[in-house]
Amino acid sequence: MICFKWNKNWLTAVLVSIFAIGLSTSALAAEKSRSSKTKVSAKSSARAKADAPSRSSKVAKAAARPAAGKSTKTVRAGKATSRQVAAAEPRRKGARVSREDTRRGSKLAKASAPQRTAVARSDAVAPARVVPVSVRASSLVPRAFPGASMAAASGASGASFGQLYGLHQTPDPLELKSSVALVMDQDTNEVLLAKNSEAVLPIASLTKLMTALVTVEARLSMDEQVTITVDDIDTEKNSSSRLAVGATLTRGELLHLALMASENRAAHALGRSYPGGLRAFVSAMNTKARLLGMGDTRYVEPTGLSSQNQSSAKDLASLAKAAYQHPLIRDLSTSREYAARVGARTVQFHNTNGLIRNPSWDIGLQKTGYIVEAGRCLVMQASMAGRKLILVFLDSAGRYSRLADAERVRRWLERATTSSSVGPSPEVTARAPGKLTS
Repeated sequence: MICFKWNKNWLTAVLVSIFAIGLSTSALAAEKSRSSKTKVSAKSSARAKADAPSRSSKVAKAAARPAAGKSTKTVRAGKATSRQVAAAEPRRKGARVSREDTRRGSKLAKASAPQRTAVARSDAVAPARVVPVSVRASSLVPRAFPGASMAAASGASGASFGQLYGLHQTPDPLELKSSVALVMDQDTNEVLLAKNSEAVLPIASLTKLMTALVTVEARLSMDEQVTITVDDIDTEKNSSSRLAVGATLTRGELLHLALMASENRAAHALGRSYPGGLRAFVSAMNTKARLLGMGDTRYVEPTGLSSQNQSSAKDLASLAKAAYQHPLIRDLSTSREYAARVGARTVQFHNTNGLIRNPSWDIGLQKTGYIVEAGRCLVMQASMAGRKLILVFLDSAGRYSRLADAERVRRWLERATTSSSVGPSPEVTARAPGKLTS
């Protein structure tokens, strides 16, 4: 019995010990598992922290390499994009950008502050509304081409054809010093002012406007070299020239000097170097005049030195409109100065029209002219008083009177934009009763 009890107690003790050992083993295993997971997590975290700077550095370097290679291109592309946006902006707003607007924009960009102000003011105002004025000489206005007898009389007296005809006695409300004048709206052909505008007179170097038109429309190379020869020397008026015989310039330079500085040898060389020679060139000038409807016009040579080159203000307005269609003629005629290489020296040439250097004028095309038979002459395209105008002044008596007449016309139009009454003032009109038609 005692042995059985002892055995039973021993068995129980063994079982309890085994159970206790099992629990201890399970707890130890669980603790080891938790410890292992903690270590793995800690190692992973440490590895991640260690790798993070390396990865970020690699990413930064990878991003920096293309950025460094494209930085300049990106900036340039940005500028191009801004220019494209600026250029496209008017179109998004529904505006139409014409070639004239582009040309004026370029001109404004190069202009001085006073010039930009003058052009902006001209664009901002409403078109001037004036009562058109037309005056004619009381004597018969010459419509036929004056002959050799008139040229002889002019040479003997030193008077212009207009003075011999009595055209300077024609009164007008603006008191112009030119015996012939025409002011016409370039867009509508409305004549705002006409003074003996159908009189046929010598036109001097205004001829060179047709010389330029024929040269440009022939599409001859402007880079071709042309040499001044003895044939280009003036034997009509024996005028001087700074283009010495033997000097070689491009056709483009000759055209520039003929339009800007009214260089006679340059204009003659343009005609002489034309395919077929001078005779073919003069024929082309007269053909172009007929195509433009210039029935009062005749040319015998390309410089204007001959008094037989004759036209009317009405015809010259048509010529100015046609020449204005060519940007090259516009740019060269309104150029202020040009330095030409003549032989071993450089010669500076300047524009013969002083208004080109006046910042209050917006001139798109111009040409001056003078011989005794023609008096002082001027043709211009200019923007003023909200209009684009063609202005023609022939047979002006004083050296600066043609420019002063242009200023008188401008003041007249500008007063019309600010005054409630349009047209010439009554007191000025009253000075010539019965002589004016409106």
